[in-house]
Amino acid sequence: MSERVAVFDLDGTVTRRDTFVPYLKGWIARHPRRRRRTRTLITLLRYLALRHDRGWLKSELIRLSMEGATRAEVRAWTDEFVAGLGDAELCPGALAAIARHRAAGDRLVLLSASVDLYVPAIGLRFGFAETICTGIVWRGDRLDGTLSTGNRRGEEKVRCIEALRARHPGATFAAYGNSGSDLAHLVLVEQPMLVNGGTAARREADKMRIPVADWRNKTA
Repeated sequence: MSERVAVFDLDGTVTRRDTFVPYLKGWIARHPRRRRRTRTLITLLRYLALRHDRGWLKSELIRLSMEGATRAEVRAWTDEFVAGLGDAELCPGALAAIARHRAAGDRLVLLSASVDLYVPAIGLRFGFAETICTGIVWRGDRLDGTLSTGNRRGEEKVRCIEALRARHPGATFAAYGNSGSDLAHLVLVEQPMLVNGGTAARREADKMRIPVADWRNKTA
């Protein structure tokens, strides 16, 4: 039997919504000295909503809210944040699909545009063998905030899938994502699925003959 690899997006696929902004908001709430920067943070979030350079904005948001934090401080908040992900944040269909692939002996990969401050910890919690996400620079024990990798979105995810294929020649790939930008890598695998997608994304998936599903209120 050939190897099987199952690749899951995180935000909107395993979780019901974005994790990056709640992670930053939770950090700011626990570090009052950072609150003076909140107005600037809100301004940048508005730019993010307008789809400017997402990688640059991601870095700026981290710098404004977390630059200079120690590894121990970040680890403590990450542990709290990840442990706090419950029914309100997680899609039951995603958890069922993860369990199904694990039971089948498939290699589980979490592929996310969110950052390595906390995504690997989510991967560990749910038993993923590998996590690929946007990297953040540290200067010794202090957080810098600039990106150490490309923003793992759109064409970056395509490159990640191609790299995974090179490392697992002959493997059958399944992949799950929720947004229109995920279709670029979903179309490259044998078993793609768009989950929790909006109207436009579902329409495009239909044109590409990619199955669709809703994991938010039911099991897979």
